[in-house]
Amino acid sequence: MSAETSEATAVAAQALFAATRTLAEAALVDPRWDAPRTALLRARETPRPNQAQTLPVTRWLDGIERHAALPTRGLCAALAEWSADLPWRQTYQAEDLGETFLERYGYMELAGQRGPFASDDIACGFLLLGPDIYYQRHRHEAEEIYIVLAGTAHWLKGEGAFVPQPPGNIIHHPSWCWHAMRTGDQPLLALYFWQGGDLTQKSQIDDAD
Repeated sequence: MSAETSEATAVAAQALFAATRTLAEAALVDPRWDAPRTALLRARETPRPNQAQTLPVTRWLDGIERHAALPTRGLCAALAEWSADLPWRQTYQAEDLGETFLERYGYMELAGQRGPFASDDIACGFLLLGPDIYYQRHRHEAEEIYIVLAGTAHWLKGEGAFVPQPPGNIIHHPSWCWHAMRTGDQPLLALYFWQGGDLTQKSQIDDAD
């Protein structure tokens, strides 16, 4: 990793971290979300070295703020601006969910055990799904909270039906709760928080789905 790459990633991460904290403080006002909000504020403020890496899905960040609500638009624009200097990742392989899914899926951990800002209490970052994709039922040990930033996708929780969730909505998945997402003609961008359990776990996929 060159010094130039490392410095650009650190600058991008710092700018995004500040914007993410601001949104989290404004959105996670319910006392139920005190733990993830506080953990994000406690995360180490000096970024550690991370290699910038892009993915095919990041092409849908261009103009993503068009699909955002007013309170989430600024963070969407910041992520799009700094995207090329950030460490985008994928958890799955083609044998898990297929090549088409991988072309339209990615995440960027901002704070946690792998992201630029170290935390053992929380994993926080951005999930990005391209349009017309199904993220089939999956689950994990960590409790999960999403803030929808852009795109109205359909979300499934437990044994319930798919429900449209517009930007600004908060979605909660308890530990080991099955959940899934289906996008339409818009990409989906969501801010996620994992707490409790294994913060680097690969999700279990429902093979019967």
